[in-house]
Amino acid sequence: MQDEPTPIELTKSVADFLRNDITPLISGHQAFKLRVAINILDLVTRQLTREEGSDAEEVARLRALLGIDGSVTELNHALAERIAKGEVDLATPGLAEHLWATTMDKLAVDQPNYASYKRELGRGG
Repeated sequence: MQDEPTPIELTKSVADFLRNDITPLISGHQAFKLRVAINILDLVTRQLTREEGSDAEEVARLRALLGIDGSVTELNHALAERIAKGEVDLATPGLAEHLWATTMDKLAVDQPNYASYKRELGRGG
């Protein structure tokens, strides 16, 4: 693993370069495709920035909810199985809160400018 630049710094630098230096030179459908690429780089940067913390928080919530250990993928699979079997539902203590926190974490990466997301952040959650 390299020390510097970090993957976050690299993706941010490429996105900034494309946004600031290349976008003004391109028009039409190529400009649209460039904006899509920039959005993807921005999304990857946000994911890299938030992933470790949000995954750790999600794992902690899932462990408490399910009473088992595992990776975020394994725990989500176990939760889905329990929901499918009717063993867990919205009346289960902690489930609604977990689902809400997970949704907000995902929106922070995927759609941080989404109006409803911003409104919910302003409410504290």
